[in-house]
Parts: sequence; structure tokens; C-alpha cells
Amino acid sequence: MTPPSSELEDAFVNVWVDGESTSQNKDLYSSFVHLSSAQHSHPGITTAHAVKKFFPSYSLVSSTDYGLNILGFPEAQSTPLKDHPLITSTYFVNLARASAPVPGMLVDRVQVGAFNTSWQGYDFIMFVLEYPKGIGMVSLHHILHDGPEEPARQLCLRAGLFANALHDEIWVFNQGFWNKDAGLWQEIQKADWKDVILKDEFKKSLKKDVYGFFESEKLYKELGIPWKRGLILYGPPGNGKTISLKTIMKTCDAMGYAPLYVKSFQSWQGEEASMQMVFGKARQLAPCLIILEDLDSLINDGNRSFFLNQLDGLDGNDGLLVIGTTNHFDRLDPGISSRPSRFDRKYLFDDPDRDERVLYVKYWQNKLKDNKSVTFPDSMVDEVADATDKFSFAYLKEAFVSALVTMAGYEDDDHPSFKATLMDQIKQLRKQLDKPDNYRAPLHARRPLPVITKGCHQQLARPVQTTTSVWSGGATTSQNPTDVRFFTGNPASDLHSINDGLASSMGGLQLHHSIRAAYPQTQDPFRNFSSMSMRRSVPGEFLPTWSGDNIN
Repeated sequence: MTPPSSELEDAFVNVWVDGESTSQNKDLYSSFVHLSSAQHSHPGITTAHAVKKFFPSYSLVSSTDYGLNILGFPEAQSTPLKDHPLITSTYFVNLARASAPVPGMLVDRVQVGAFNTSWQGYDFIMFVLEYPKGIGMVSLHHILHDGPEEPARQLCLRAGLFANALHDEIWVFNQGFWNKDAGLWQEIQKADWKDVILKDEFKKSLKKDVYGFFESEKLYKELGIPWKRGLILYGPPGNGKTISLKTIMKTCDAMGYAPLYVKSFQSWQGEEASMQMVFGKARQLAPCLIILEDLDSLINDGNRSFFLNQLDGLDGNDGLLVIGTTNHFDRLDPGISSRPSRFDRKYLFDDPDRDERVLYVKYWQNKLKDNKSVTFPDSMVDEVADATDKFSFAYLKEAFVSALVTMAGYEDDDHPSFKATLMDQIKQLRKQLDKPDNYRAPLHARRPLPVITKGCHQQLARPVQTTTSVWSGGATTSQNPTDVRFFTGNPASDLHSINDGLASSMGGLQLHHSIRAAYPQTQDPFRNFSSMSMRRSVPGEFLPTWSGDNIN
């Protein structure tokens, strides 16, 4: 006999409410304790336990240090295991059109993968796992070795040393993080003291203060004074502060004194924490150089006190040379601009006087001496110098560049002389110079665009064709460009460094299906490794490898 509907409903409610048993956890406290007693989740421990079961006789070294990107370590060669699933997240990286042989490429961030890794005659099995933690991602490495764990620990040590060393890069601090910038390093290589047009006495004094500081450690200690120094380069914009700074960075880097470039102290953790990170890094790398461009913008009322404490070096600032620049010296707090032992020397980069304008015009005369279409007699030097009174170096440069671009746009030989064109550009710039600042157009906005009148319709190759031809090296091969893959073990937050590294480093790389032969020997001992047939390190920390057979 079917029970009444009310009894069925009561039974359903009891089952739904009571769950597994009506006799257990009858009070709220016990129920809450039971619900709060779930097993703790720790992927590092559970996965380590699993791999030890699979390889009981192997030693195990595990790491969640995001800096230990073994897949991006040039000394080690890693190949995916054939019978193990490889799960990756694929990213497209846009490359610089001017320098890269291909318009773009794919990078695979490993989420789950197993690799055969060889290094200095040792063989390892490496598992790479990625999982979320908090607001970020953790990249976990399990490195197994059939023997003691010391070789795996040495592999991690060398990978860490490599990751923290500079390889044609500059340390840049921005948004609360340190990154290695290969593009900035390449940019400062263009700078040279011969292109810095300053009076000899001024230039010699600046060079002596910079290079003499690093050479005088013994003297400072003999005198019992702290081995630290501060310089301020100031003056109106366009008068050589930036080019001087680039040259200082280039030469100090070549001498072994790393330049640390600070873009901003603003970050999610606050400006004071950023300042502590900057000076902490500098103390670690000392002797070195700290660059604070636009000092008046970096230092404000809210962070000034903490900055001065760091500058005074309560933790010790031996070997630190701090160079700040500003267009507005009057905006600096007296504690920065006037207090001794902080910024000891100030260099004014003012608008050039007549003697400096003569030097600059002669600089251009020398640059154009082999140009047959330009007539530049000595008599022009004084005329141009006299006509450019109150011009900054930036305005002087604009006059010459605009004149040359204008001349390049003429299609026949019937055009004004270089002198007439240059003086006309000076006249136009003079009108702009006499206007109030808020009415001035940017210098580049008034410059005519260069026009190529012959052969201007050359068709660019289609990107896919270009990519295929570069990867194949122009040879007949059955291998598709997609067979070559670039793996990184770093979380997605580090992909911008991959993009920077690829974009700045691919220019000299003649890619071929046997890509190993394309990596040239370098002067850096960290980057010459016979295990990868002299494979070049790329600052983006990635590993070129094949998804198929082992590379031997």
C-alpha cells in the first residue's frame, strides 16, 4: 500500500537535511568542526609523494622559485618525454619589424609537462607543474636523478646564477619589480662620448667624477669616509643630459659596474617598499650605478623622508654612485639639492653658448663631409652659430635633420642649396622658439616626412611566406615551422620579459630547421655551451626545443 503523500514528503526532507546519518553531528558545533576538518591541500607535497612512488630509487629536488627556469637555462638541454602528456598555454609574441627576421612567433608556457633534461653529463627527469595560489600562479619543478641529489642542486644553483646575471641587459625597476631589459642595453650601445658636444673641461670633470669614483675605493677608505657619491645633472630639456647619461651607463656597464635604471617608485606595495627594493638591489650589486631620471617627479612629499634615509645609507651604501637628472632643479627639496654628502656635485646642462654652438656645427660638418650633395664650407660654421643664439642642442639638431629631410624630398637637381635650406629651417625654428611654451608644437611635428620617389612600390612579403622561408633557411625541408617550439616554465606574469627578449634578440638569428647551428659563440663564458652546439642565451628565458625526437 502506498503511504500518504505527506509521509513521502517528510521522508524526502529528512534525507535531504540529515545527509548521511541522522545520528551524527546533531549539534551545530560538531557539524561545523566536521565541515572544517577537510584535508589540507598542498600540491607540492602531494606531487612529490607521487613521483617518489614512481621513482623510489631516485633522489628528488623540488623548487617553486620562479627564478629557476630550468627550461630557459642554456647549459641544460630538455626534451619532452614522448609518453607523458604535455599541456601548455600558447602565446603569440609580436616581434619588432625592424630587427626580427619573422613578424611573430609562438611561445608555449608549460602547465603540466615531463622532460628529459641533460646537463654536464648528468641526466634528469624533470616535471614542471603550474597551479594557482592566491592571486597568482606557482611554477613547480620536481627534478629526479638516479643517484645523489647534489647534481640536481648544482643544476638549480647554476640556473639561478645565470638567471640573476646580466647578458647584454640592464636592470630596470618599474611598478614594483626588477626586470632585465635587453632593448635598453642595445639602445645605450649607440651612445658615445664623441657625440656628446660639451666643452672639454666640463666633459672631463663629469667623466672624472664618474669613473674616478669607482677607481677610488682605496682612497675613500684610507681617508675614513663612506665610499658613496651623488651627482645631479640639471638644466632645460634638450641639452645633453640624456645622451650623457646613456654614455655613462654604457661605459660603466662595460667596466663591470652595473647600471640600475629606476623608471618609477610607484607600485602595488607602496613607494617606500619600492625604494627599499631599489637600494637593496644596489647594495647587493655594489659597486654599481643607480640612475634616477626626472628626479623631481620620482621624489615627492610623501616619499621624500624615506628616500633620504635610504640615500644616507643606514644599512651602508659603499660603492653606490647615484645620478639624478631633472629639468626643474628649483623644484627639488633643499634636503636633496643642497645637503652635503647626498648629491655632492651638480652639473648644469644649459643652452649652449656660442663656443658650444660652434662645436656642434663642426660636429655636423664632419658628419656630412662625405656627402656629395651637401656643401658645407668653413664660413658656414660661424654663420650658423650666430643665427642660433638661445637654441638648445635639441633645436640645433632639429635644424640640421629637418634641412636634410627637406633636401631628400626634392626629385630633381633644381633645389635650394644646403645652406639656404638650413637657414630657412633655423628661421622657422626661431619663430617657434619665440612663442610661449603652451603654443609650441613638438619639434618632430613640424618636420617634413622623407619621401622616396624611386622604387617606393616594393611589395612586402606576406608574413606567412616570410616566416616559412626564414624557418626553412631557404632550403627544401619537410619540417614545418610549427615543429620548432619555444617552452618557458615561468608563470604568465613573466611573459613580458619573453616578449622583450625575443623582440630584441631575434634580429641576428638566422633561423633554420636545425636551429642549434644558428646560435653563435659569444664573449660571455656563461653563454658558450658545447651541450647545445654553442646555443646562444636569449634574455627572454626560453628554450628552443623540438616536440618530437630527442635532439642529438
